Amino acid sequence: MARNGKSIQVKIATTKVIKALETKLADLKKTQATQKTNEEKLSKAQEKWAKEVAKLALAQIAKAENLRANVRYNGQINVDFDLPKGAIDLPQEPEKDFETYNDWQYREMFEEIENAIRILKMTDEEVVNTSTYNAIARYL
Repeated sequence: MARNGKSIQVKIATTKVIKALETKLADLKKTQATQKTNEEKLSKAQEKWAKEVAKLALAQIAKAENLRANVRYNGQINVDFDLPKGAIDLPQEPEKDFETYNDWQYREMFEEIENAIRILKMTDEEVVNTSTYNAIARYL
């Protein structure tokens, strides 16, 4: 760990680092378990928001600019238009308030954290040196 060319020497108790890694591992497992549910909730909220915006926009269609309509090969009708800025007050768009990882990223993080915990539990050292801490700091 260095800042402006100066290094910081830190010694952290091994037990504290192990506890922090175990907590992070539990949090990641919880995040993985709830990720699908959170994504579905966000998707439904975004669909609802889009329908609200469409309803508001259709009420202002008389102000539409660049109106385009076409029929697709499968019979679907696509209507597209622009409304001038300020034509409607948009409701707040739902935002993602959770982290999303791919399955391979979860596996990689679980493996690295579990390996670090196993190694730290085998050591007789009472403190973790800075280089070891730097290797696992992204999980803490």
